[in-house]
Amino acid sequence: MDINSKLTNEEIITKILNKEIKLRHLSILGEKRATEIRLKFLEKKLNSEFTNINLSILNPEKCKPNIENMVGSTQIPLGIAGPILINFENKSKEYYLPLATTEGALVASVNRGCSVINKSGGCETILLKNFQTRSILFKVKSINKIKKFLFFVNENLDELKKIGNSTDKFIELLDIEPYVVGLNIWLRIKANTNDAMGMNMVTIAGKKIADYILNNFSDVKFVSESGNLCVDKKPSSMNLINSRGKKVIASVNISNGVINKILKTTANELVDLNYRKNLLGSAASGSIGYNAHFANIIAAIYIATGQDPAHTVSGSIGFTTVEKIRNGVNFSVTLPSIQVATIGGGTSLPTQKEALSIMNVETSVELSRVVASAVLAGEISLLGALCSKELTSAHEKHNR
Repeated sequence: MDINSKLTNEEIITKILNKEIKLRHLSILGEKRATEIRLKFLEKKLNSEFTNINLSILNPEKCKPNIENMVGSTQIPLGIAGPILINFENKSKEYYLPLATTEGALVASVNRGCSVINKSGGCETILLKNFQTRSILFKVKSINKIKKFLFFVNENLDELKKIGNSTDKFIELLDIEPYVVGLNIWLRIKANTNDAMGMNMVTIAGKKIADYILNNFSDVKFVSESGNLCVDKKPSSMNLINSRGKKVIASVNISNGVINKILKTTANELVDLNYRKNLLGSAASGSIGYNAHFANIIAAIYIATGQDPAHTVSGSIGFTTVEKIRNGVNFSVTLPSIQVATIGGGTSLPTQKEALSIMNVETSVELSRVVASAVLAGEISLLGALCSKELTSAHEKHNR
């Protein structure tokens, strides 16, 4: 739709109120002006004033890949925890953790967990899996076609991988796993997407693969580019068991002395609480994943560094284990679905880019190790606070 750029902002707002112009059409005027007009329209429509939403350092033009109908920005307090010492691949490195949150005591709690880890010589991390997934969904007319379809996919697997790899120079298809329910067949595509989170990359590859199948296999219907077996932005046993994104374990051996001095509890109490709270409590409630508060740290880091915050749901699943060892405990967290990137998406926005630079990571794999270690720090501190009955007083101290 064309809009006369010579119209004043007030004239355009009047036309919006009269439903002659839609908000989405304002982009033709340039995103900066469009953003100003949208906010002024809301103020007039709602008889309110939004002076703080208008206080944004973001350039609306540069935000076009990330948002539609922009009116301003929401600011979230950003705190720093750390440093935290992490050991991996025969080297040790300290990291600071940017945490964007409105929950008082969270940064302080993670900071205390970092102190425990540092006093214990740092934590160890291991990357077990690294792939992005997308499931494309087909439907056949009869169950007699299922085996023929699966045979076709298996026989043409190399060609399907080649087609997927041709869609982006940074994608490498690893596998295509079929799942069947009734007349429905899902192909769960697994791919390495380098330092991008890669969901869109795999989606594009999946569509190309589907096109090839439709052109070369008869009597099949392509239902959807996403069939919910990915599993994207929903809690699922699939991601818990088979992983999606990066599966990382972070672990530290904590001595009795550190447990007593910093956490003000004992090894036996930590082990017992983890069993009764994180294992029994989670099982009794039907939770997917057995932990205290992975989501708190995942969300805070994701928002701070420009990750997709909706992936907090898959990042929140996982296991916290506390096991008695000689002179202390082994404290570990297993996260099967860390979805992070160092390029693309929200990582290019100015404040998010700076927060990411605070972490001083070179790759998405390194970032995933830091995320897992931060989660470990959060779990250690919270379980310690619960053992010593200090959780309530900590929140009262920080006015929460």
